[in-house]
Amino acid sequence: MNTPEATPLQQLLRKLRQFEIRIRQAVDAQLQGDFHSVFKGTGLEFDDVRLYQYGDEVRAIDWAVSSKGHGTFVKTYKEEREQQVLLLLDVSASQRVGAEGRRKLDVGREICGILALTAARQSAQLGILAFSNQKELYMPPGKGIRHAYALIKSLFDLEPRSPSTAVAAGIKQALGLLKRRTVVVLISDFIDTAYERELTMLARKHDLVVVQLLDRREREFPSLGIVPLHDQETNRTVWVNTSSATFRARYRATYEQNREQISQICRRHRTEFLSITTDADYLPQLVNLFRRRNQRGNRG
Repeated sequence: MNTPEATPLQQLLRKLRQFEIRIRQAVDAQLQGDFHSVFKGTGLEFDDVRLYQYGDEVRAIDWAVSSKGHGTFVKTYKEEREQQVLLLLDVSASQRVGAEGRRKLDVGREICGILALTAARQSAQLGILAFSNQKELYMPPGKGIRHAYALIKSLFDLEPRSPSTAVAAGIKQALGLLKRRTVVVLISDFIDTAYERELTMLARKHDLVVVQLLDRREREFPSLGIVPLHDQETNRTVWVNTSSATFRARYRATYEQNREQISQICRRHRTEFLSITTDADYLPQLVNLFRRRNQRGNRG
């Protein structure tokens, strides 16, 4: 009896499940604990007050209650019970750079798929907003494995309508949609300008993780002589001498400047930042990210 050949979507899901297992095993091995707080946020909500004890921080004192003369009281907090996660994915034309099956967009989709499956197993609410210079796909946060599979299929089937990029506009859309503190995973190559103000607002209001996707072709352009180069986002074609030292230096400088710009912004706002190249195994970087979040959560 012949076994029917798996569809592309089934192959993708199988691959994502294998990735998820690798991550869970690696995190469990390093933490010697449960893989339970990948999406643990930093948001806390007020719970109650109790009498001050030696060692409590002064800034935790509730002066309004303490002023009533019954003793010194401090505020206590509890972790937000149900974590909400939003994947914010750039699907503009510059994300299609890379080898077949390993384009920036392919890697971005894989990362979203892994996080969706992980969220489903942690009972976290997870949604997605895919953007170019407009909203291309939005699925509000939901729970469960069916929701995760539906999200992955929608993202896999997505054919963006616009080739252009507007990171600032994508962030504005997300800010308008989010009504409570959320873990936001922003995935883009950040080949754009004038998005720092919006990124700053996102970092201040939410628990932000920034993932920059890069392809080695963007750093070292092959020496091909005089060739036509087509910009997919502007639909313009220009002839350039790719063997020229001036062109190659300018090309490399643009790449490094783009990479350093987003890195500096994230450092300034103490935001988690990953720089991932399409030809590398990115799973160890995700494991390190999850480990840091686990350790931060365990420290309270």
